[in-house]
Amino acid sequence: MAARINKKRSFLFVSKVLGKHIPVNPYTPLLSGAALALLLYREMAGGASAAERMDELMDQAVHGLIHPEHAEKAYHDLLDAQLVLPEPVLFIGFAETATALGHSMYNMFAAGASYIHTTREDIPELESAVSFEEEHSHAVDHLCYALNAELLSGDGPAVLVDDEITTGNTAINTIRDIQSKFPRKEYVVASLLDWRSSANIQAYRELEQELGIRIRALSLLQGTIEVMGTPQLSLVEAKAEASAAAEAPVIMTYVQDGLERLDVTSADSCGQINASPYLKLSGRFGLESQDNKRLDQGAAQAASQLRGLREGATALVLGVGEFMYLPMRIAADMGEGVAYQSSTRSPIHPERRPDYGVHSAAAYPSAGDPGITNYIYNVDPGQYDDIFVLLERDVPRRRIEPMTDILKRLAGNKVHLVILASDSDNGGLIG
Repeated sequence: MAARINKKRSFLFVSKVLGKHIPVNPYTPLLSGAALALLLYREMAGGASAAERMDELMDQAVHGLIHPEHAEKAYHDLLDAQLVLPEPVLFIGFAETATALGHSMYNMFAAGASYIHTTREDIPELESAVSFEEEHSHAVDHLCYALNAELLSGDGPAVLVDDEITTGNTAINTIRDIQSKFPRKEYVVASLLDWRSSANIQAYRELEQELGIRIRALSLLQGTIEVMGTPQLSLVEAKAEASAAAEAPVIMTYVQDGLERLDVTSADSCGQINASPYLKLSGRFGLESQDNKRLDQGAAQAASQLRGLREGATALVLGVGEFMYLPMRIAADMGEGVAYQSSTRSPIHPERRPDYGVHSAAAYPSAGDPGITNYIYNVDPGQYDDIFVLLERDVPRRRIEPMTDILKRLAGNKVHLVILASDSDNGGLIG
């Protein structure tokens, strides 16, 4: 648990299996999504033989989640099962925290699946097919840029993936909007944690009756919580703890991943336009099962290059904001001693005590939008020899410096600023 600096919701469950606020074995968050996929398969496939097979695979998944040293084998064993759902299924991951969780759940199916994650990026050239609000969040607007709007249509179930369901209101808002534009008969709400009260569960039942649909809920852990009182926090600026050692150098590297780019721009809250292209298969614009092999190849190609840059025994790979899944996959293929996590826009109060979820915090203006503060949690000076921060696209150098200024005080050896690019792109940081 940790205290969230947010008037709408004062607490946060700090996940040990998500790869957001705590550095983890990169196979652990991949495996958490895979475990949710197994629950879905067991629900949809039916039959005694399928249930028995799923029980065996779930035992492997749980063992890997509890014992990270076995996470890699468990994850690959689950992929080797080549699961296929009995009908086409659309997966939707919620930004920013569940973009990789939703992708890893979707990726467990060998065919018949499609995936898109919501985003808070403003892309003027594209129109959002779905939009809704996350009421408790400090950043409420969710957009959904499906390049092919047919991805969102069809009779198959839509699976909404989030790291945690507390009231279920976000899912209700999403279902209402999807149903008004792309009606279907069934929705599944999948999450690591499900804390809905009996009244919240009843709200799902009432929505089912109102819209004539079915809503199923799947989670790795379900329970109830009660929150009393208001945290009394002294609002202090989060800073990286000073290191006695010299600052580590920052090395900028372009890594060719061979993946296709989408030539659209973004606009930030300051009105600045970034014309650097986006990664087409990140999940933000939609993808289908037949795209997975190309993404696998791109991750392996990038990881091969980054393995050669490692100098120390330990390394941290950092995703940035919504860009979590591909950095996670790359980290998983970079060898022993690699941990993974992502920066976040969620403000959390740090306190160094054993029973608390966030021990350290570093804050800086986002490179993508200086009007947004981002945070790196639970990384101490010298904890990792090398730190690799992976960017989906170019940003102006002056905008990334606040982040690298923090990282060079945390890395024991070097900070690698890695910009992923297509094979034909050897560009440089803008500005």
